[in-house]
Amino acid sequence: MFKGSIVALVTPFKGDKVDQAAYKKLIEWQIKEGTNGIVPCGTTGESPTLSEEEQEQTIELCVQTVGKRIPVIAGTGSNSTREAVNMTKHAAKVGADACLVVTPYYNKPTKKGIYLHYKAISESVNIPIILYNISGRTGRNIDPELMAKLAADFKNIVGVKEASGSLDQMIRIKELCPKDFFLTSGDDALTLPILAIGGIGVISVAANIVPRDVVAVINAFHQGDLKKAGQINRKLIALVRALFIETNPIPVKKACELMGLCHGALRLPMCDMEEANLAKLKEALKDYGLLKK
Repeated sequence: MFKGSIVALVTPFKGDKVDQAAYKKLIEWQIKEGTNGIVPCGTTGESPTLSEEEQEQTIELCVQTVGKRIPVIAGTGSNSTREAVNMTKHAAKVGADACLVVTPYYNKPTKKGIYLHYKAISESVNIPIILYNISGRTGRNIDPELMAKLAADFKNIVGVKEASGSLDQMIRIKELCPKDFFLTSGDDALTLPILAIGGIGVISVAANIVPRDVVAVINAFHQGDLKKAGQINRKLIALVRALFIETNPIPVKKACELMGLCHGALRLPMCDMEEANLAKLKEALKDYGLLKK
């Protein structure tokens, strides 16, 4: 249900509010382009700077707009367990198909604390929970042994978005976790290698601007056309590098603006790109054929 290219959707702003009309247009475009699923209010969607009310409204808007055409995996993580539980319960109530829950950040909980955090969340709802492991931004790694224990103890903890950057760790996850526990890439640059070790897809930043190509890489791989998958992936990699030239989601939001998909406004502490990096991003978009030269 959650395989393929799932877009970690940006959140467009208009003034000091979420631009709901633009958000609905982005969703419709993603579905038209063949995206396999949508994550509203993930960290690419600037969830840390959304109020609780905004996050709830945006998740509900996404669920309503999608209308069960593709899965909606709501971003409901927090470094406060109580907030994460409340947000996850709300997402389940409004009809999200699953929730993506990032490891608590800044607090640096112990392994026991991480276990108890996900225990509280998983026991609060019946819908699937997907772990989001990105130690570079949270300061804590969910190691394969802990992940296996969570997957074994809580049947609705069904998979992980892995952005540790360690293929060795991901292989260990596949070895230790239940067979039906899935691995999906949290890093566009590693999607193809992760597919090769048994991953089922990607929760993608790049899919915000090239959804069809991210889908194509995964489909070609699963069809056994490794040559085609490699060709598309090599083209994507240069673009992906430009999308992470500054902290995500700054470049991808600017790319969306340059392509006319939505306004690129950010909320502090996210801010406009440095001019030199903006020039590099524009060049990458032109080289890819997304902007005129």
